[in-house]
Parts: sequence; structure tokens; C-alpha cells
Amino acid sequence: MEQNKIKLILASASPRRKELLGHLQLPFEIIIKNIPEETHFTDPVNYSRHIAELKGEAVFKEIKTDCLVISADTIVCLGQKIYGKPKDIKEARNFLNELAGKTHSVFTAVTLNLNIEGKITTHSFVEESKVTFSLITTELMERYLGTKDSMDKAGAYGIQGPSLTFISKVDGDYANVVGFPLSRFVRECEKLLKPLTDGQSWFDLF
Repeated sequence: MEQNKIKLILASASPRRKELLGHLQLPFEIIIKNIPEETHFTDPVNYSRHIAELKGEAVFKEIKTDCLVISADTIVCLGQKIYGKPKDIKEARNFLNELAGKTHSVFTAVTLNLNIEGKITTHSFVEESKVTFSLITTELMERYLGTKDSMDKAGAYGIQGPSLTFISKVDGDYANVVGFPLSRFVRECEKLLKPLTDGQSWFDLF
């Protein structure tokens, strides 16, 4: 396998995923296709996996060269309820009030679509982390909502921002809560790409 033969593509507009993937110091492009994020699945694992697969497929089908397309979807789940991105401040407030004082799960699904010389492989995985919120006072709630940090994030919060004022505990991969389980991604790439490397590092494929 020649070096720099595989094009690495992130199928996400998320600046947080861009930053996390950038920690690998590999060249990559960002290509986004806006699709309806809809699925018939109601359990969090299959829900997030299906959305990640749809995002990846929309980009992958248009790339004609050897490539690895990475797509992801993050959701928040409390009991049987799945929390996506709030549609407005009122819904964000409702989400946060429901999560306050409780421990919820964050699921991030990642799909890897690989095309090597016409051989296509698709692999998905889902990582779960648990996040515990303190009780959120009315003043703290309104201060947080005023930052507008809620509006583009599953569960109406981003762990790397001002929501740290009411996050009391994280069990599992912190990067997973941010939106991309980087350590797990590295391990999954090792398994997926190592057979193609002739004993060399899989990083050298890009």
C-alpha cells in the first residue's frame, strides 16, 4: 500500500469533532451532506448508529477515490428518553431541568466507510459514557442558557463549556461526551486498517 493513498474524510460540521480528530495529526478533509436525521430505531445504540451510518453514506457514495469516511452521531439518553438538539431555548430549559440532579448516558456512534481499490468495508461502533448533573438553580440555568451553548448540542449542553458549572461527575471517555471517542476510534482503526499495512503503522496509509 502506497503512502498517502487513502483520503481521510470527516463527514461532520462539528468543530469539536474536527478538533479531536486533529489531535492525530493526520491530513483530512471535511465534507458534509445535509440529510434528514431520522430513524425508526428507538433504543439509543441503534438510534445513534443508524444516524451515523446515514451521514457517512451520503458522503461516501460520492467519493470515487480510495478513502476512509468518518461519520458520527451523539445523543443523550435518560431512561428510555432520547435527547437530541433542542429546537429552541424553551426546549433546552426543559431538557436541562429533566437531567438536573440525575445521571444520564451519552452515546456516540461512529461509522467508518473504507474504500480500498474498490473493496468496500463498513464498520460501526458505539461508545457510552455516563454524566451526572448537580441540581441546577434557576439563576445558574438562566446564566447558562444565556450563553447559547445549548443550541447545537445533544441534551442541550456541551461538556467542554460553561455547563461545567453543573456537571459533577463523568464516568467513561470524556471525549465521547464531547462528541467523538478518540481513543476508541484509534483502537478500531488499528483493527480495521492493520491488515492493509504490511506490518507498518496504519497512520502511514494517509
